[in-house]
Amino acid sequence: MAGILAWFWNERFWLPHNVTWADLKNTDEATFPQAEDLYLACPLAFCIFMIRLVFERFIARPCAMGLKIQANGPQKAQPNAILEKVFTAITKHPDEKRLEGLSKQLDWDVRTIQRWFRQRRNQEKPSTLARFCESMWRFTFYLYIFTYGVRFLKKTPWLWNTKECWYNYPYQPLTVDIHYYYILELSFYLSLLFSQFTDIRRKDFLIMFLHHVATISLITFSYVNNMARVGTLVMCLHDAADVLIEAAKMANYAKCQILCNLLFAMFAVLFISSRLGLYPVWILNTTLFESWEIVGPYPSWWVFNLLLILLQLLHSFWSYLIVKTVCRAISKGKVGKWNPLHVSKDDRSDIESSSDEDDSPAPNQKHHNNGTNGTNKNHGTNGYLTGAPYPDEH
Repeated sequence: MAGILAWFWNERFWLPHNVTWADLKNTDEATFPQAEDLYLACPLAFCIFMIRLVFERFIARPCAMGLKIQANGPQKAQPNAILEKVFTAITKHPDEKRLEGLSKQLDWDVRTIQRWFRQRRNQEKPSTLARFCESMWRFTFYLYIFTYGVRFLKKTPWLWNTKECWYNYPYQPLTVDIHYYYILELSFYLSLLFSQFTDIRRKDFLIMFLHHVATISLITFSYVNNMARVGTLVMCLHDAADVLIEAAKMANYAKCQILCNLLFAMFAVLFISSRLGLYPVWILNTTLFESWEIVGPYPSWWVFNLLLILLQLLHSFWSYLIVKTVCRAISKGKVGKWNPLHVSKDDRSDIESSSDEDDSPAPNQKHHNNGTNGTNKNHGTNGYLTGAPYPDEH
């Protein structure tokens, strides 16, 4: 184990030439980032998760009820043992051949079976109330941490001159503000990572899991090798747009469509300008070129910049999805009635829709009724539908 730790913390990887870990030990005159400082983030992440539960229950939920957001989730599918077995053991999205087989087996028409599977899938989605509470929690945190970051950074020299991120590097003392900023951001993303396994699993589970892991890795990496100054710039830049998208989601769930459209437009402008403009010109310029000129490259420098470049590629992809969503609405001439958070499945990222899967029945849709009075003649299944199909899910 000692050999593995010595290999992992190799000074020639983490630190510039002629710098050792002993040089960065805390003294009476100066305090430097220490890897063990980050251990505090784990219990703090649990505390943040508990605060989230209290916040959603006693603050966000009453706000949602005041906005007439209903607590009930999507309509539940009628219990049916055969379809439930297919859903849980085989597929949640049966193809046409399987649908036809189930139709013959249950003596239901295909349209009714399709509707059952839609309703059953919707049962596993969080209700609009739960989504609103989650977005309100994130909005509150992002607003607080972004406000804190701006108030802290406007007093620092590296906000106005990014070369200050590298002067006297890595012998830059750790201030209380930087330590608090880093630990709080890291704890929040750890809490999001943990909560993914307790919340209702969503379609973007893997994408968001990888996003949280990448964010946690960048925060940890920049803290350990004392790139904390530029790290604070990266965190503050990213928190700005997150405030607006969560606000837009809240407006969407509350059915305030005009406000939702306005907030999303502001989000799109801020996201694209900050992630495709400010990020490469301000952040990548200083990490790639100014740091090369002042400090020079070393192994962890290459890794850190590679991670930041990969982040830029993600920015480009997400910006493409945003622009694609806007262009589709304009091309269809539906800007006035456009819901920017209700996008196609192919375009889904962190942008969510408040509505569930919807597929209204075709006009004059006919349904088989063999007069069996609710009993399947072959299997005795209690679940045959007589009369109208399931109502649309909203």
